[in-house]
Amino acid sequence: MSTPANVFTATGRRKTSTARIRLTEGTGKLTVNGRSFETYFVPESFAKQAALPLTTVSLADKYDVSVNASGGGLAGQAGAVSLGIARALQKLNAELRPALKKAGHMKRDPRAKERKKAGQPGARKRFQFSKR
Repeated sequence: MSTPANVFTATGRRKTSTARIRLTEGTGKLTVNGRSFETYFVPESFAKQAALPLTTVSLADKYDVSVNASGGGLAGQAGAVSLGIARALQKLNAELRPALKKAGHMKRDPRAKERKKAGQPGARKRFQFSKR
């Protein structure tokens, strides 16, 4: 199954979230899992963060973005969508990379929750020490 030449796909990840992006020429319609950005990312800041790469390169009204997001919470998904859109824009036009990279959109955020260790109540916390 081949994709048409005017469809650009990319994947973005953040914490435990994954976002699969399809970028097509259009009018600037943004959808996540079949819903609009504003209704999916309820805090407006998450919607803005997710669409930031498009506004950075001034292409917000020229391309439609369809996202399939899964895993994690809204904050992680917003970060994953942002990275995925930036990667799709780079596939669209390689000359956009310097602007996206300077704005910090091309770097995957590696921060994730640290695992709980055995013999401790949390990742770093220790049980109270008693000498006697």
